[in-house]
Amino acid sequence: DDSISAASTSDVQDRLSALELRVQQQEDEITVLKAALADVLRRLAISEDHVASVRKSAPSKGQPSLREAISMSCITNGSTGSRKTSHGSSVSVARKETLSSAAKSGTEKKKEKPPGQKEKKEESHSNDQSPQTQASPSPQPSSQPLQTHRQTQESKSSAPAKSIKKSLTAEKPHSAWESPDDSRNKLLRVASTSKLISKVAKNADKHKDVIVSQAKMSTREKNSQEGEYIKMFMRGRPITMFIPSDVENYDDIRTELPPEKLKLEWVYGYRGRDCRANVYLLPTGEIVYFIASVVVLFNYEERTQRHYLGHTDCVKCLAVHPDKIRIATGQLAGVDKDGRPLQPHVRVWDSVSLMTLQVIGLGTFERGVGCLDFSKADSGTHLCVIDDSNEHMLTVWDCQRKSKIAEIKTTNEVVLAVEFHPTDANTIITCGKSHIFFWTWSGNSLSRKQGIFGKYEKPKFVQCLAFLGNGDVLTGDSGGIILIWGKTTVESTPGKGPKGVYQISRQIKAHDGSVFTLCQMRNGMLLTGGGKDRKIILWDHDLNPEREIEVPDQYGTIRAVAEGKADQFLVGTSRNFVLRGTFNDGFLVEVQGHTDELWGLASHPFKDLFLTCAHDRQVCMWNSVDHTLEWTRLLDEPGHCADFHPSGAVVAIGTHSGR
Repeated sequence: DDSISAASTSDVQDRLSALELRVQQQEDEITVLKAALADVLRRLAISEDHVASVRKSAPSKGQPSLREAISMSCITNGSTGSRKTSHGSSVSVARKETLSSAAKSGTEKKKEKPPGQKEKKEESHSNDQSPQTQASPSPQPSSQPLQTHRQTQESKSSAPAKSIKKSLTAEKPHSAWESPDDSRNKLLRVASTSKLISKVAKNADKHKDVIVSQAKMSTREKNSQEGEYIKMFMRGRPITMFIPSDVENYDDIRTELPPEKLKLEWVYGYRGRDCRANVYLLPTGEIVYFIASVVVLFNYEERTQRHYLGHTDCVKCLAVHPDKIRIATGQLAGVDKDGRPLQPHVRVWDSVSLMTLQVIGLGTFERGVGCLDFSKADSGTHLCVIDDSNEHMLTVWDCQRKSKIAEIKTTNEVVLAVEFHPTDANTIITCGKSHIFFWTWSGNSLSRKQGIFGKYEKPKFVQCLAFLGNGDVLTGDSGGIILIWGKTTVESTPGKGPKGVYQISRQIKAHDGSVFTLCQMRNGMLLTGGGKDRKIILWDHDLNPEREIEVPDQYGTIRAVAEGKADQFLVGTSRNFVLRGTFNDGFLVEVQGHTDELWGLASHPFKDLFLTCAHDRQVCMWNSVDHTLEWTRLLDEPGHCADFHPSGAVVAIGTHSGR
């Protein structure tokens, strides 16, 4: 429905992206804190065990057994002990449980009374583990015990290894660390803290605490466990990229940024799906429009592009100064690559030199800039702006001084257009959902008069504005109606209202569906663009239809119409096409692109071609030399990724559902 599509959803998506980034950052901070706490508790437990063992064992005879006991304690209890303490169980309780299990195992071994040196070693393990759990003063954590454990473990002979295995087997049924409930809890904790493990894994290989069966983990969990992914941020969204399986260590292939700098050569696409009145022809012969954060100046005769790159987030609206050289563009709020907020603002720039002249509204606008317009009666000295806040604030600015002159709340409903009256310097008009407001601007004050529809049906949306040569105001609405609003000139007469009030003088049924755009031509005639019927109609000076042409269905509905060279006109559509046409010859496609988020991109292995796929289900093959579309196909579901076979003859497409 054209009325529904009038309300843009891009600002909601951007706010959701910013919230996702904030949540991700907070999760990362919590992960780091968990890792630090787990490491401190583990080191503290090991140090306490080490001191207790030294106190209980004889200096001359007990040292070998002490080392083996410490090593075994590290292997069997170190990891789960740290996990328990990090999830709320106290260290003292854990030590008591270990003492109980070790005492039981020691009692069983004493009952066996085996002869020989081998049995004595096993008995010494059992006797040495119990004293480790006794309370002792907590010394400062040190990495020395870990080094001792590793050296002892590596120097063991086969005989002690067998004895250790037997000791572990005897102790396992009674160990509090290996109880069924704790095993389940341990697996749950590992799954819920996979990010913690992946971040610590590279820097703490010598402190590997978690021993989990890899067979029970998904591929994604394994990658997270091993730290085999990297993160980047795209428009503030965290993107996780898993390292290929044939790369053992990302640090081995990581390189520094090259000294070369990239320069934007060509932009494919146009934003028409959720915008309007954003295609114009400049005196330089270039078509100006925008997509993402780039404003494109495209010379369709010479097939060249220039780009204004001053914006830091998506551009949402565009206005051309009366001198046809300066341009104002407004952007949405966003975040930079480091997650810091970017404020919405308006940039006024020179379309010849591409130099920024003024930056207006930093810290004033909320969420984004919805629409804007230069004044005409005073040769573009002022700029009016509507932002995307709940109140849709209307502000008037002095362009040269970059100062705000007046400000007022408009309405809580959607505002779709704002324009200065071309002959009355003190009148500003806004329109949108179920309203049209006529604002009188005087100094730093703005006063509002609401347009009254009276006997005429009130539309759901007043979509666009234009002006006749006599000063009357034209509006196009979601019912396909054009209304002519005239200003009263008498003091007060019955049925006419007070002086200076705009009232409807005429109604014209123009289109089936919405009237999305009105374009006043240089010769005084009018072009209108319809939504549902996809028609462009030429109206004479008396607003009688003269000629019409229908835009083919594959291009979508009309979002913008502008006058071109001679008898040509330019059309921006809801499927992100920019068309150039005449009533006699039809349309030529000048710009085209995807209509939803683009996710898949792959370059041909040896030709100047590249392929894209997007959530609009389209797969497009592009020629990077001619900047043209070679072919396009429609998938059954949204495309998510793509890659060429090394032969270049086959391309694989991955879809959003996993196919």
